[in-house]
Amino acid sequence: MIKIEHLKKEFIKTEAKNKRIKFAAIDDVSFEAGEGKVIGILGHNGAGKTTLLRMIAGIMEPTNGTIEFDGKDYKHNELEIKSELAYLSGNTKIYQTITPYELLKMCCEFYNMEESQIDKRIKEISKRLKMDKFLYNRIDRLSTGQTQKVNIARSFIHDPKYYILDEVTSGLDIISSQIILDFIKEEKKNKKCVLYSTHYMEEAENICDECIMINHGKIIATGTPEEIKKYTKTSNLREAFFALIGGNYEE
Repeated sequence: MIKIEHLKKEFIKTEAKNKRIKFAAIDDVSFEAGEGKVIGILGHNGAGKTTLLRMIAGIMEPTNGTIEFDGKDYKHNELEIKSELAYLSGNTKIYQTITPYELLKMCCEFYNMEESQIDKRIKEISKRLKMDKFLYNRIDRLSTGQTQKVNIARSFIHDPKYYILDEVTSGLDIISSQIILDFIKEEKKNKKCVLYSTHYMEEAENICDECIMINHGKIIATGTPEEIKKYTKTSNLREAFFALIGGNYEE
């Protein structure tokens, strides 16, 4: 289980006449995410989703609050937590001059996987993500969708317990997106814990067990998609979000 309590991240920004002010990109956020669940982190671009997930992934340090993975925190268990975690964003860059197979093998070695298991694991994940046709092609010759599949395979190669996914289907075609969503659904069946950030509300309705809606760094709604739609008296999560923020937002 991932447990987040009173998480806050402050930054300094410069306004007119070089006036520097402090603002909270994430402000007093608390929630839990259990195994076998896909938890959607929903909101428009700039709502604070990426900042939140980067803190949970240990990439960014919070100003206040606590993050625990099955009772363990980063201060005392950073390597153990990160060895069981996959973090992936939609704009992650990877090596261009090697093949997906070479990249995945390198990642397996990084996670100290046994040599006898490396080929088996690469073939397994390649089949699940439908990568077999381009597994030995150079990455710089792949399409956007193919490259993102390689990115996902790279992140998932060590069979992590926790998935932190930030806009991973952004810019992908409908087929590539569905393959990735199906993969996540399979991992849910394997009792993995998935945090899934997206601004595609229709996608969230398809994949998420529970949703956490964020606006200006604050949680504005939590619950299952059906609970949120019932509470807002709307027929879909897109309408629900706009109902919660009063029909408009500022970037």
